[in-house]
This record gives sequence, structure tokens and C-alpha cells, in this order.
Amino acid sequence: MNQNDSEAVDFSLDDAVLVLEDGQAYVGEPYGAIGTTHGEIVFTTGMTGYQETLTDPSYDRQIVVQTFPHIGNTGINKEDPESSRIWVAGYVVRDPSPNVSNWRATGSLDDDLTDNGIVGISNIDTRKLVRHLRSAGVMRAGIFSGDALIDGGTGKPRTVASMIDEVRGIPQMKGMSLYDEVSTEQMYTIEPCGQFEGKEPLFTVAAVDLGIKGMTPHRMAERGCRVHVVPSTITFKELEDLHPDGVFFSNGPGDPEQADPEVNLLRQVLDAGYPFFGICFGNQLLGRALGFGTYKLKFGHRGVNQPVKDLTTGKVEITAHNHGFAVDAPVGQPVDAPYGDGKYGKVFVSHIDLNDNVVEGLQCEDIPAFSVQYHPEAAAGPHDASYLFDRFVELMRSAKEENANA
Repeated sequence: MNQNDSEAVDFSLDDAVLVLEDGQAYVGEPYGAIGTTHGEIVFTTGMTGYQETLTDPSYDRQIVVQTFPHIGNTGINKEDPESSRIWVAGYVVRDPSPNVSNWRATGSLDDDLTDNGIVGISNIDTRKLVRHLRSAGVMRAGIFSGDALIDGGTGKPRTVASMIDEVRGIPQMKGMSLYDEVSTEQMYTIEPCGQFEGKEPLFTVAAVDLGIKGMTPHRMAERGCRVHVVPSTITFKELEDLHPDGVFFSNGPGDPEQADPEVNLLRQVLDAGYPFFGICFGNQLLGRALGFGTYKLKFGHRGVNQPVKDLTTGKVEITAHNHGFAVDAPVGQPVDAPYGDGKYGKVFVSHIDLNDNVVEGLQCEDIPAFSVQYHPEAAAGPHDASYLFDRFVELMRSAKEENANA
């Protein structure tokens, strides 16, 4: 059910109610934990990979709507999570699968959401909801079920208006700094794997965890790298002490305009001449370090089916995305990086999204640094962009050879 007039919404105490800050309300069934949750409501267009979505730290404090209607049929397993826990604030699906059927499954998605305290709602018109979010933009929302539907003072059912007021009281995503709350507290190391397992690493990478997904250091380890995943609070001196051949900045949640400490750290990395690769939040921080601004997208890019064009090759890739912010940089010819009177030399937009021409990658011409806004590690697929890890390895190899010959 969906009503614009919040006072006309009818629900029972066995229902779950989703309300948006603009007054829309949807009545469905509880899914996962019972209770209340708030966050920015966003939608993801992937048909597969729900477990990777749920455990992606970039979804911190966001209620995620799945546009694909049938969710949960392959259950959950121990191999697919991208981090140690579920990060989404809430979950919205149309038709949860009543059965689990997969040889790798160790449990059901419903039970996993319940065990992790993730409040969700099901059996609502997600198509109508997503059409609304596409036209109105993402916004604050809340899901209420169980005792959260009862007014603690009167013992009577709450009004939808009171739920909407509660939602309007939570912070906006723009202006929020979240990367510190999802970053690792201790450094850990991923050793080379696959054909390089047990061998001396070809390169050492310092990967700054701003909300890193588990597949990212794995992709580097597959290419012979030893990857030190370090906290977001690391200093440049501590980073230098790792003697990295290259530095990586990961994906992560929140507003890149609120990440000044990381921008300053990145500028020190660039000044020292370390090869640099950034993904998602890391791309936005490279943009800021170079002197460009960032801005919030109306409804963002989320899902595993987004077309991106590599402007350096002309090739179109189907890619995985999860971002609500983007870099404001000119598409076309290389320009002088605005920061520090152009001290970082020329930079150009290397990738664009073909749906809306949003900047999806930056390439520096005079320093060894590049980044992409999307996710080439894409554990759930597609894998069109995995070559970018090879590009990073080549950047480190070239720098190492130059230093050896210097």
C-alpha cells in the first residue's frame, strides 16, 4: 500500500510500515528483525549479489531497496560476504523467497537479517517506490514494526505523521563523515594467493581502509601483491614505514567533503611520488586532492549493471557501482589540476557513465595516480573492469624500475 496522505494509511500491529521524509508511506510485512530503523533510502538494480550488497560498508546508515523482486532464493553462505558484518541500516524487498536452494547455502537470508538485527519490510510495491525515488531523489526514511508501531505514552497505535516527524529528525547523508566508523581498527595483511601463493610478493601495497570490501585486497593478492590493509587514522609516517610500492584508497560511506584528513594524507602520498589507485570514495578523494569539488547525485548509482565508457580505449564496460556522490571535473581534454597552482600537472576524466555522463574515473598524466568511481573488484560480477588492477600493478612495476635505474 502507498498513500501520499499519511493520515489515511491503515495498518495493523502485525504489519511493517516504511515512511519517507516527504510523507509517503508503504505498508507491508516485517522482514528480518522487528523494530525500527532509520537512514537514507537508496535502491540497487542488481539481480544478483544481495549478500555482497548487504555486507558492503559503503551502505552504512542506508536503507537499501532491491529493484529485482525475488530475493533470498540462494540463501546465505560463508564465502560471499564483503566484510565481517551486515552494514545496511534496513532492507526493502518485494518478494522474499520462502525457500533456500543452493549447494553453498548455510542458512536463510531472513534468519541472517534477524540474527544481525537488520529491520526490513517486504511485500510492498518496490517499482512504485523506486520510480518515486528516481523522480524525487533519495531521502531520509524509516521502517517501523512490532512495538515501534505503538505509542509508548498512550499504548495506542502510532500515527504515521509521528513516524515521519521522527524520520525528519535524523541527519542528512550530505555532510556526514562515516568512513572512520567502518574502517578497521588494526592493520592486517593479505598475502599473495593463487599462482603467487607462498612466493615472495612482487609488490607491497598500503591499502587505506575507508570501508574496504574483502574482494579488493584479494584482487591485488591474485596479482602477486602483499596488501597491508591499514586504518583510516594512519599517519603518513606510519604509511611510509610500511615501505609500500603503491598506495590504495578504498570505497567507503559518507560525504567526501567531510574527509579533509584523508585528502591531506593523499596529497602527502602524491607529493612523495607513490603510485596511487583509488576506488569509489578513493576516486572522490583523489578528485578533491587534485583540487576538484564533489557533489551529491540525485539518486546515485547502485547495482551491477551500469554501463561505463573507458575514454582511453573507447571500450564500454558493464560495471558494479555504489555511490551517491561524484567528482565535478571537466570531461574532454586534459586540464591542469587546480590544487597548488597545478603542482600535480595534467589530469583528465578517463571514464564516464553512459546513463548520465557522470565522471567515473580520473587519470593523472604527470604523476603516477589514477582512480575509478565504480567497483572493478565486483565480487558478484561483472568482471569487465578487472584489468584496472593490472594497470595498478604496471604502475608500481614502472615506478620500481625507474627507482632502480635512478
